[in-house]
Amino acid sequence: MAMSARGFDTKAVAGKVPAPERTTEVLVIGAGPAGVAAAIGAARGGARVLLVDENPVGPGMMGLDAPLYYGGRYTGAVQARARMVEQVFAAEPALADAFEVGVEIELGVCCWGAFVAGPGLVSLPGPLAGLADEERSWMVGFERLILAAGARDVAFSFNGWDQPGIMGARALQALLEVYGAFSGRRLAILGSGELAARTALMALSRGLEVAALVEVEDRAQAPVDLAARLAQAGVPILAGCAPTLARGGAEGVENLVVRNLADGRARTLTCDTVVQAVSLTPAIELIDVLGAAIAMRPTLGGHAPATPDGTATSLAQVFVAGDVAGVPGGAGGSVDAAQASGARAAEAALASLGRASRTVAPAAAAAAPAFDAVAYQQSWMRALMAVNDASVFVCQCEEVSREALLAVSQPTYLGPPSAPLAGRDLKRLLEDGPPNPDQVKRLTRAGMGVCQARRCREQVALTLACACGERADRMSLASYRAPVRPLPLSVLADRAEGRAMADNWDVWFGIPGQWVPYADAGTDREALYAGILGEG
Repeated sequence: MAMSARGFDTKAVAGKVPAPERTTEVLVIGAGPAGVAAAIGAARGGARVLLVDENPVGPGMMGLDAPLYYGGRYTGAVQARARMVEQVFAAEPALADAFEVGVEIELGVCCWGAFVAGPGLVSLPGPLAGLADEERSWMVGFERLILAAGARDVAFSFNGWDQPGIMGARALQALLEVYGAFSGRRLAILGSGELAARTALMALSRGLEVAALVEVEDRAQAPVDLAARLAQAGVPILAGCAPTLARGGAEGVENLVVRNLADGRARTLTCDTVVQAVSLTPAIELIDVLGAAIAMRPTLGGHAPATPDGTATSLAQVFVAGDVAGVPGGAGGSVDAAQASGARAAEAALASLGRASRTVAPAAAAAAPAFDAVAYQQSWMRALMAVNDASVFVCQCEEVSREALLAVSQPTYLGPPSAPLAGRDLKRLLEDGPPNPDQVKRLTRAGMGVCQARRCREQVALTLACACGERADRMSLASYRAPVRPLPLSVLADRAEGRAMADNWDVWFGIPGQWVPYADAGTDREALYAGILGEG
């Protein structure tokens, strides 16, 4: 290896990664109650703060069900960006307070990745976050990062779920309370816990109709006071039932067929929207990309950052607040608790910068026994597998059915598999131990679509767990990769690449032979390319 006088390879990537477009002391991702409180707290502590939020989300991204499961149930109002920005400010009045204390705010900007120095990343000029809007992407440097990315809905597959009108509870909340752009009128809600009950009450308060709450358990799961309010409003809870078919027309869902799990009797609910409100799970995409420690937290509905105090992570530069830290602030949560979580994260970040004393108060302990949300998710998956045929798509984007998933088969659009691949199934994988969702993803492509597994990541793991008799909370996480948002290459591409980097791509790929066209590989023409490339 050629060495320079400074002692490193002159062709290596070290020293050639462009500096970020700008830097800030504290970068906050997410402008919900927790994120805004964190930004305000950090700014009042004397830090330079940049607050980024992907809302208002453009209609193109909504159509890909990112970041939430919108299910095509938004009106044309989402096309008017100026109106959408006004709606975001109206929904979060504290943004005005953030402006007053000097927080720089960028709306309609997503964070597609975040990186700190570590194995494979020693060449970074410092901690970086990749940001993007609808036109371009850029890098921002930071000293401390506070993630308040929230939570998203856990989706479940059943016959007919791959059509407009099937959506998530958090997406419904966003369309009703943030954007004022929901196009449905009559809802059927899956689940009967606190999330489902509060979703139903929110819908009723907005003048919508709720046909029923559907629950696979033999009794309602909502707190007594919420169940009483639903009963008073005349909303039935169909316990011991599971959805078997969503029928639709040109504009999506028109009714939902549910089946009694005990006697098999069917009932049809007239509705134009089916809201999946069974469970939430922390939005940990960025945490995983950063390489921070993650742990299964059944009471939070899935994997979450491993945090000793509800703010710190295993990375010294990174802190968490709100839903992703285990403090819900959306439907079914407390805004006050979310704001307190954000304030604690700001104090911890300031203390790590030497701008405050290290007196971060721990999060308040839960007063009641915590609910095992992952076990509840698995109950739902068992019921749905019992009453829906195996041809239902688990992964809509890649058209992977439950049958194909359990057979560990490649998607049908790739054609018939070879004999060795055709002989592969879940039983053979289990000979090597519990199934790994990441391995199954690579073999079946389930979770590799444009929604980036937001509709299928959890249910793939739940399906595998049910099929092999394993507890869902013991399943490993199918990992995330940047970019964590579906971005066009025209947006993601770095158009300001320096000459030093452009000149050495072939060296960094490490295989000069890859530049030989496939048709010429193994022929006399291969030597021609070796001569062109030379030794560099």
